[in-house]
Amino acid sequence: MFLKKLCAFRFRVQSFTGEKFGQVEKTELDAHFENLLSRADSTKNWTEKIFRQTEVLLQPNPSSRIEEFLYEKLDRTVPSRPNNEELLGHYMQDAAKDFGPGTPYGSTLIKVGDCERRLGSVQREFLQTSAISFLTPLRNFLEGDWRTISKERRLLENRRLDLDSCKARLKKAKLAESKAAAVPDFQETRPRNYVLSASASAAEHELRVAQTEFDRQAEVTRLLLEGISSTHVNHLRCLHEFVEAQTAYYKQCHLHMQDLQKELDRFPNAFAGNPGHSMASGGSSPLDPASAVETDTLKIEEVQAPATGTRKAKVLYDYDAADTSELSLLADELITVYTVPGMDSDWLVGERGNQKGKVPVTYLELLS
Repeated sequence: MFLKKLCAFRFRVQSFTGEKFGQVEKTELDAHFENLLSRADSTKNWTEKIFRQTEVLLQPNPSSRIEEFLYEKLDRTVPSRPNNEELLGHYMQDAAKDFGPGTPYGSTLIKVGDCERRLGSVQREFLQTSAISFLTPLRNFLEGDWRTISKERRLLENRRLDLDSCKARLKKAKLAESKAAAVPDFQETRPRNYVLSASASAAEHELRVAQTEFDRQAEVTRLLLEGISSTHVNHLRCLHEFVEAQTAYYKQCHLHMQDLQKELDRFPNAFAGNPGHSMASGGSSPLDPASAVETDTLKIEEVQAPATGTRKAKVLYDYDAADTSELSLLADELITVYTVPGMDSDWLVGERGNQKGKVPVTYLELLS
């Protein structure tokens, strides 16, 4: 058996080498078969590229991809770890506890951190759905169907080389037989012609067997290659599911961000009154004179504190008065504040000793 395989391998090498140098006739496949081969190769190449890039999209960290690959090969579950959004949300909420959840910055960190954690949860669900509905079918094709196709194609190539080798041997036997018939040897004509005829007959038998095996293998390979059409249909369905998963993911993210924005809009911006800050939204600051037209009509020196409704407030940040109607503030000091009819909701009247003036709400923490 070993010698037979070694002999077949030698004939294949001879046939392959002869084809490269144009010394042996090569059995050509029909045009339809060649188109199937080309289509299959293209499908494999593009599927591999799409699969690899989708992996990068879903998991940009190469170390994490390698780790997931190793766990998959070891048939073990990948340890659950927080993703970037969840980790960011966790850090923000921890920072809020340190800064004080009652401060504007701390309360905002809590809101944003909670939103980031929800975004992380949505992303985790999207990654799991995409891996099952899109990546897994592509991987199954590359590691399953394509390996089977490649194996059968290699067998077909071997059968073709065997067939070409048999054709070459038959051609050589026929040529030797014709030469012997053209120049007969009257003393040994009968034995030599008999041997050459037997050699040609054996070569014809080997050729018939090789042709049958080649045809059978070509049919098997053809059926597998025609199955690429079904693969395209399956991948098309998976692609639709991937798009639906992406759509749902971005929609949920958008809704979470809209909810967060609405919540933040209910909180005054602590940086709104910073004189050197340029508003990113292009809108006017609550501390801008244009937004306090109503309070400009009030004469602060004539305003009297109400009998009830005054509160103590702690100053969170330093604030420099823009004009004589405002009161400058120092961080951590305590002042008395109250509101009067007609004042903008972003402002209060503050008193410190015998000093009085408008103060921005966003710079205060109301205590009582």
